[in-house]
Amino acid sequence: MLHPLKFQPILKDKIWGGEKLNQYFNKNSNSKSLGESWEVSTVPNDISVVSNGELSGHSLQDLVDKYKADFLGEKNWKRFGNAFPLLIKFIDAKQDLSIQLHPNDELAKKRHNSFGKTEMWYVMQADKDANLIVGFKGEVDKATYLKHLENNTLTEILNFDKVKEGDTYFIEAGRVHAIGAGVLLAEIQQTSDVTYRVYDWDRVDDEGNARELHNDIAIDAFDFEMKNDFRVDYNTQKNTSNEMVSCPFFTTNFIEIDADIEVNNTRDSFMIYMCVDGEVEVSTNASSDKIFKGETILIPASLKNFKLKSNYGKLLEVYV
Repeated sequence: MLHPLKFQPILKDKIWGGEKLNQYFNKNSNSKSLGESWEVSTVPNDISVVSNGELSGHSLQDLVDKYKADFLGEKNWKRFGNAFPLLIKFIDAKQDLSIQLHPNDELAKKRHNSFGKTEMWYVMQADKDANLIVGFKGEVDKATYLKHLENNTLTEILNFDKVKEGDTYFIEAGRVHAIGAGVLLAEIQQTSDVTYRVYDWDRVDDEGNARELHNDIAIDAFDFEMKNDFRVDYNTQKNTSNEMVSCPFFTTNFIEIDADIEVNNTRDSFMIYMCVDGEVEVSTNASSDKIFKGETILIPASLKNFKLKSNYGKLLEVYV
């Protein structure tokens, strides 16, 4: 019964969210502060539900539980068991997100019984002069960081990058970061909703309340030894997979399509395709589905052969 799966987006209002997810991707929301569309998720209380085909109405977690290695791939089943390893999102930042970081697997397991959170960003649209914060301007040790945090001068030591469509960043656990106002992006990450917020621009909600900061526990999650290797360079050869990021938690490739591509999945993993521009038809011998810009489809591991077809489309291809 397994077939390529589309899911009902899980929409999240955020204090920093806007309206681009609806305007650009037709997400079904009238909210003026829609910050995130969770496309593929097994985070507790936010579990994706299939929206297409014979398995419509089934939850992603139920399918993992039932089909096991046929769904995840043999190596992933042995590694993760019933835990689906990825969380896939689109994010619209109308305002700056908080400055934050995430714990690694060891710390997240110990404190939160969770995976850590290594992630990557692909910028889909950016307003003029919009930026991202990733890492520090130069070498920063714990004492220097704490001094600037105490003096409310943290932004003086952070690295700001102006961004445009196609810019890609790899955010390892332990690296300080923030999405800036005016950026719309695709995010691929480990399945985790653990975030340590260290500065929130002195922002308050409509009732005058500031959001919680986590500086007491965040300090142990920093990796101050990280190099400034977070910008991702990648090829854009058409009608083939161009590697962007490969790490222990996921691999992501870029594909620009203007033809028919026969895919033979030999990777022993499920495949996820995020459409970041245009539209792409995904077909097997038994089914055919289109994904448009801002949509996502998951191919279970047991479906080894399928076709990608488009006159113009750009995809992020993700697997573990």
